[in-house]
Amino acid sequence: MIKDYVALDLETTGVNPAGDRIIEIGMIKVIEGRVTDKYSTLINPGFKIPERVKDLTHITNEDVIGKPRIEDVIGEVIEFIGDYPIMGHNVIFDYSFLKKAAVNNGYELVCNGIDTLKMARRIYPELEHKNLDYLCSYLGIDPGNSHRALDDAMSSSNIYWKMYEKKPDDSGFEFTNTLVYSVKKDSPITAAQKKYVNALIKKHNIVLEIPVDEMTKSMASRTIDKIISEYGK
Repeated sequence: MIKDYVALDLETTGVNPAGDRIIEIGMIKVIEGRVTDKYSTLINPGFKIPERVKDLTHITNEDVIGKPRIEDVIGEVIEFIGDYPIMGHNVIFDYSFLKKAAVNNGYELVCNGIDTLKMARRIYPELEHKNLDYLCSYLGIDPGNSHRALDDAMSSSNIYWKMYEKKPDDSGFEFTNTLVYSVKKDSPITAAQKKYVNALIKKHNIVLEIPVDEMTKSMASRTIDKIISEYGK
């Protein structure tokens, strides 16, 4: 059984690493089956948190005022992970956001992973749902503050051990998988794009969810196309 790992969970503004951003990171380092260290921080995404995310996580815009940006902490996050595999419920989701942040800030991040969601699908095929909340309830695990990063990371770890108790001979407990997510470094918005977006905003009296200064080159292109399609040039 893999007994050394970092259980990881992120809260984000959405599901797409290309445009959405991290708002909370929670990690638990487990060595020989014991929690030896924890890491938790809120992250200022640079724009307003969508209402649906606030309703789910109870993380508000006021909560992230004065909190670090991802570029301020990605180095220490990678250092905390070290050479350990990362564990998560649908771990590729969390890895994709960390990978994007790492590449954007000049870091290399290559990890093996343990996906408790995939394991749950194999070990509990009879269950109607396999999400964290459902599994915690089914397995008698206290989820703490559900949909908050540190508590969800702990839930993933606890689910892992409960699954091992049920099926210790399952081969999935003996190895990790290489996590693969291809990502390119974002290019900053160009001066010409910034000028054009601001002109469109002024002309059509638009309020954007993402400030122009927070946009990448690709985000600006998508924003320009969307405005033109809805309002015209």
